Amino acid sequence: KLCGGKKSYFAAVVCIITLASVVTISYLKSQRLSVLPKIIQEGRKCRREIANNIITPLKDNKTFIIAPYFDGRESKVTRVIGIVHHEDVKELYCWFCCQPHGKVYVSKSKIDVHSDRFGFPYGTADIVCVEPPDCDPTHVSIHWSPHGNIDQLPRFEIKNRKAETSSVDFTVCISAMFGNYNNVLQFIQSMEMYKILGVQKVVIYKNSCSQLMEKVLKFYIEEGTVEIIPWPINSHLKVSTKWHFMEDGTHIGYYGQITALNDCVYRNMLRSKFVILNDADEIILPLKHPDWKTMMQSLQEQNPGTGVFLFENHIFPETISTHTFNISSWNTVPGVNILQHVHREPDRKNVINPKKMIVDPRKVVQTSVHSVLRAYGNSVSVPVDVALIYHCRVPLQGNLPQESLIRDTALWRYNSSLIMNVNKVLYQTVL
Repeated sequence: KLCGGKKSYFAAVVCIITLASVVTISYLKSQRLSVLPKIIQEGRKCRREIANNIITPLKDNKTFIIAPYFDGRESKVTRVIGIVHHEDVKELYCWFCCQPHGKVYVSKSKIDVHSDRFGFPYGTADIVCVEPPDCDPTHVSIHWSPHGNIDQLPRFEIKNRKAETSSVDFTVCISAMFGNYNNVLQFIQSMEMYKILGVQKVVIYKNSCSQLMEKVLKFYIEEGTVEIIPWPINSHLKVSTKWHFMEDGTHIGYYGQITALNDCVYRNMLRSKFVILNDADEIILPLKHPDWKTMMQSLQEQNPGTGVFLFENHIFPETISTHTFNISSWNTVPGVNILQHVHREPDRKNVINPKKMIVDPRKVVQTSVHSVLRAYGNSVSVPVDVALIYHCRVPLQGNLPQESLIRDTALWRYNSSLIMNVNKVLYQTVL
């Protein structure tokens, strides 16, 4: 009897496992089938105008579309960069119009809200849809239902559809410029340092800046260095100037910085060999190499297969000055003169210095501010004797006496070129 009891117990366990497996497999199969594109209309022409705003709200007012990008790295999908309410947005559908066949396909999306939401109710999301098998759609509409009229939905161009060769080596992404930004002198110095170090393009997600700053940006746009992405996020959401949710009724942190960074990575995925993710008051400063190109060649040789290079942030407080490079004509320009700030704060005990990044955009899936969330390949922390981030700002350790700071004049290696280039820009814009 005991043996028979054991046998029937064993049989029951096997039966339960088998049943669970069948249910799981059929569920996964149904889920897979539900995300595959289905033809819902034929003989249609897509007439709706293309949405040109960088932030487009859907009618639910809980979903905001930034831009769709073709992503063929694992399978044939459209990855839409967006902002969603992390609890309220449950279902979204991609509507693909395939011309000239006139077929309209609907594909249920996978909504992947990025993990670095920092407590805010709205966060960056990848809205990922499988594309139709027999066409390469150039446009997509996003809707919360698989039913409706495609002519009533905004259409978005799917970027990165055509394969391109990288046209530039280095692109800097700055997100976001807000608060009527007016740190004109430091901005020009950073721009000229970027150019000395090897940048060809600087993409700025601009919310607001001063009239004087507008003049400077116009100069760099006409020069071909700067690309401005308008970023009116506060027209749609209550934004916080803090990175962490303070339960103060705000919707999203730091003017949607993380969303802008992800868009910038995908926007430059096919046109830039490397993308640099930092702020306008930060400069990744090579210490063993003259510029970024030679530094990155060396780092890639030492770290094959690596797509993300992390650089330590070091604060050079703007409150501690040296009289060297006190250039009188610069004193009339609003902003900080970085050449006068060459004392950095020491490392704090038990505090890890935050990092910023140079990435191969083709290896990044999702990024945060100080690290990537998902990527192909490795991430490597670059030793501080190879390069560090020169970050001139208000001090973090404001009570330290000057003797406790570390004098670091690495920036001065570039002083003659920097002064000459900054003067050229100032005399054409501000002075």
